[in-house]
Amino acid sequence: MKYHNPIITGFHPDPSVCRVGNDFYLVNSSFEYFPGIPIYHSTDLTHWEQIGHVLDRKNQLKLVSGAPNCLGIYAPTIRYHEGIFYCIVTNVGGRSGGNFFVYTTDPYGRWSNPVKLPFAGIDPSLFFDEDGRIYYTGTDTGIYIAEITFDVVRNDTPKRNELPVSIQNVKCGEKHYIWNGSGGNNPEGPHLYRIHDMYYLMIAEGGTEYCHMVTIARSKNVYGPYEACPHNPVLSNRSTCLNIKAIGHADLVEDSQGSWWAVCLGIRPLGYPFRHNLGRETMLAPVKWENGWPVMGDNGTVTETFEVETAPGKKTRKSDFYIPGSNMTDTFCSNKLHPSWNTIYTPVSKFVKPTKQGLSLCAHDTTLSDDKPKAILVRRQEHFHFTATATLTLESVNAGSEAGITIYMNNRHHYEAALSTVGNGEYFLILRRRIGSLQAVEARIPFHCNTVQFILTGDKNHYTFSYLDVKPDENPMPASAAFPGAVDAPVFIGEGEAQYLTTEVGGCFTGNYIGLYASKGEALFTEFSYQGGRS
Repeated sequence: MKYHNPIITGFHPDPSVCRVGNDFYLVNSSFEYFPGIPIYHSTDLTHWEQIGHVLDRKNQLKLVSGAPNCLGIYAPTIRYHEGIFYCIVTNVGGRSGGNFFVYTTDPYGRWSNPVKLPFAGIDPSLFFDEDGRIYYTGTDTGIYIAEITFDVVRNDTPKRNELPVSIQNVKCGEKHYIWNGSGGNNPEGPHLYRIHDMYYLMIAEGGTEYCHMVTIARSKNVYGPYEACPHNPVLSNRSTCLNIKAIGHADLVEDSQGSWWAVCLGIRPLGYPFRHNLGRETMLAPVKWENGWPVMGDNGTVTETFEVETAPGKKTRKSDFYIPGSNMTDTFCSNKLHPSWNTIYTPVSKFVKPTKQGLSLCAHDTTLSDDKPKAILVRRQEHFHFTATATLTLESVNAGSEAGITIYMNNRHHYEAALSTVGNGEYFLILRRRIGSLQAVEARIPFHCNTVQFILTGDKNHYTFSYLDVKPDENPMPASAAFPGAVDAPVFIGEGEAQYLTTEVGGCFTGNYIGLYASKGEALFTEFSYQGGRS
């Protein structure tokens, strides 16, 4: 079997995976975006479908606003034990932050409310030992372990919105620090396994940057002492000429045939000097065992292409679930948003509302640069080369109202094209670029009406904004059908350099999103499309 990395493109960091029978389930960090923790399903580890989000209710997830971006949901771990799926995670920042887990018997359906835990630090993981004991591992001033206990109460006749199981009487034992890694900075992301009658502790070191790496240690006793692998790091692309960089934060899984695999994060820079804008993506590496130690990838590295003797399972069947990286068109006809959409922070219902007419975005006092909830709906940039379109009507007539399409890294780094009004029926098309503390409107084109279709294209060098003058007649048609009087080709508005919307320039742990937004007014979006090119 031959497969290509990344297996999930765009902002999908800190992957964790588990297997149930022939099915694999994978989760990723989501930081300040809501819903939280996208969850994916596969039967072959290379073709994935999004089956939902773990944290999709406001009472499950309260995200901090008014604080630096890149807080929120860090490094979830998914595990399965005796019919129950567990997802444990850290919500960083705010009074509602801390470590907690949720659970379900159906990963396609509803997950429980959070079960909070008193442990400090980040990157929690759960390990269910063969003797029935349950261990929590986490990262604080080092890698630590603690035993936890709880009761599983089963309910054969659950009411609506109730789960058939309930976790009760959670008790947490004493913390024991068990390893500080192999000498790299920022030891974090621990996962504990029992393999071949040994306990293996796998962590990330080096920081989630270009010196990122995966290291491992083993012990006959769960509390240690742990012996470091003599060929650590077992997985890293540091100091190589490989196109994929920053490999780290791995999780192990065994397929039904007894072969082992590692999912991990990695980045693909735009070029040199290294800058990346898609965020940290999910990669897959084969694993073999030699002399009681894992040998990962291609001599300890992750390449863009792997060829392996046997596949981990049959190819994932086609279904109606969203396949990450695929093209999509949304006319917002459903009262439920497409699973690829997110809001920034916990959503405010009056800001973002699907209606029978389309997507209504309304915000009277916020802009894209505000670090608080705003009227914006975003989806990941999943390809270096892409085209996105958005058709909108600006319904507000107040001066200063605007709506448009944005390429958004964070509230201090974004480009957008918008339809704005100064009141009195006067409209303009604008291009704005925000790079750190610098902000400028680079184009201001007089426009004749309040309806327009924007086109955003991206490549490794630029983001380019154009428009189509749709001029609806008495019986409006989709923009793609060409309204009477429509121009034959998109009209150029302006562009921005891709290198300034990168982690190396703007900071943070996320990747770029394509967004629909309204500011200081209300707008109706009737169609959006995304088409990926070369990834």
